[in-house]
Amino acid sequence: MYLYGAGGHAKVIMEIIKSYNIQIKGIFDDNIYIRPLCGFQINKGIKISKKGTFPKLELPLIISIGDNERRAEIAKLLDVAYGKAIHSSAIISNNELIEDGTVVLQGAILQNDVSIGKHVLINTAARICNGARIENYAHVSPHSVVSENAVIGEGTHVGAGAVINPNVTVGKWCKIGAGSIVLQDIPDRCTVVGNPMKIIKNTIVFA
Repeated sequence: MYLYGAGGHAKVIMEIIKSYNIQIKGIFDDNIYIRPLCGFQINKGIKISKKGTFPKLELPLIISIGDNERRAEIAKLLDVAYGKAIHSSAIISNNELIEDGTVVLQGAILQNDVSIGKHVLINTAARICNGARIENYAHVSPHSVVSENAVIGEGTHVGAGAVINPNVTVGKWCKIGAGSIVLQDIPDRCTVVGNPMKIIKNTIVFA
């Protein structure tokens, strides 16, 4: 297995991978000044490699970058096979779909018929309830709840302890503030804060 990204998120993923006795073959990063990580020298990432010099990898890779926009950017540049990292303490239903590149951390719960897209981060003790769908590049933060049949759009960040109510659809590239209670559908590229929730239009154009 290879990792792309040599920050703190990589350490978390390394712990999961090693717990399954899977060998880490190498780590890539686009920061030329980054220090070695856990004894690994850091290889040049695709953004700073000369054209055509990024190696063809014989093993799967996980993008170990916590930032959703950067994770999406790198995924669109690479032509590799992707792996998954699912912590052994996560509770996963047998009737779920988890696509490649996704990471599920300690104590997360994924119930029946959930669908998790590519390069998603399900963080510590998050709960994804029956029939919920999490789209590509999203991040569901620690102790947050995505309720039954809710949808989290591509690239959206759900803050720690937030609750997405049943049957609610949150659009693409939104930001849900920590502790927010989302009671209604949210358009693309909005920020939601508070309880009761308040929608703030966001003019930033995401990837």
